[in-house]
Amino acid sequence: MKFVQYNINDEKERLGLYTLDERYVVDISSFKLKNTFQNMTDFIKKSTAVDLNIIKRDLERGFDEKHKIPVKDIEILSPISRPIHDIICVGVNYLSHLEEIIKSFSKSDFKRPDHTIYFSKRASKTIGPGEAIEGHFSLDKNIDYEVELAVVIGKKGKDIKKDEAWDYIFGVTIMNDISARSLQQEHQQWFRGKSLDTFTVLGPGIVHKSCLKWPLELNISSKVNGEVRQNSNTRLFIRGIGELIEEISTGITLEPGDVIATGTPAGVGMGFDPPKFLKSGDVVQCEIECIGFISNQII
Repeated sequence: MKFVQYNINDEKERLGLYTLDERYVVDISSFKLKNTFQNMTDFIKKSTAVDLNIIKRDLERGFDEKHKIPVKDIEILSPISRPIHDIICVGVNYLSHLEEIIKSFSKSDFKRPDHTIYFSKRASKTIGPGEAIEGHFSLDKNIDYEVELAVVIGKKGKDIKKDEAWDYIFGVTIMNDISARSLQQEHQQWFRGKSLDTFTVLGPGIVHKSCLKWPLELNISSKVNGEVRQNSNTRLFIRGIGELIEEISTGITLEPGDVIATGTPAGVGMGFDPPKFLKSGDVVQCEIECIGFISNQII
């Protein structure tokens, strides 16, 4: 089950589900559920196991033509366009990326951290596949990309043990964590350099955890103008998703719709010699196995 937000020739966000072949979307109102839902976050919070079973059953049976909307006729939006909180981000969670960052940040004495690096990413509004990323080149010429697996929390929890983490997850999606590298370094923390408008891309949908195997071992990659830049697998996390959720939730309440970005592998623009930062007109594609891909142009 891959849940999406979309619109049809207007500004209204609608909630739907891809058909198995992903050629169509079926609006969530087409299912005989007890509740109505305003958006994806509302669905994550209020949907029940019964609702999900009904959706799964109908998805496997197939749909009448009248309920199927061709993907070519709609705009797929970010699955969570307005997160309930700032996005929780994990820094340098792949060994290969840690090594390239140490090299790139050599002038600022960046060293291997003893503990997990966490930072928040302001995203009052995220963007979806196909939407333009504003480069903000007047603020920083060194704009970078980062493909990441984003975990979406499904129920409220605190002090969650890592062996119970899967119970608190709704699903996963793709995030492109666009970064202004000069701002990131000059402020000696990452909030501003990560939080400029349009710097958070999510999509194309949220794959429900029932479609995935735990622990997650998914191929993850990015391309710029068709050139492969990043290519790895989530099994290479330094700290797994269960560990991250246990640590983050110790003393902090997580809520349905919270997004945790789990880090990016090696191959970001700043890791090359010379660096390969993004330019106006570049197209970045981020792809994760079982989820799909998101593609956006820099302007």
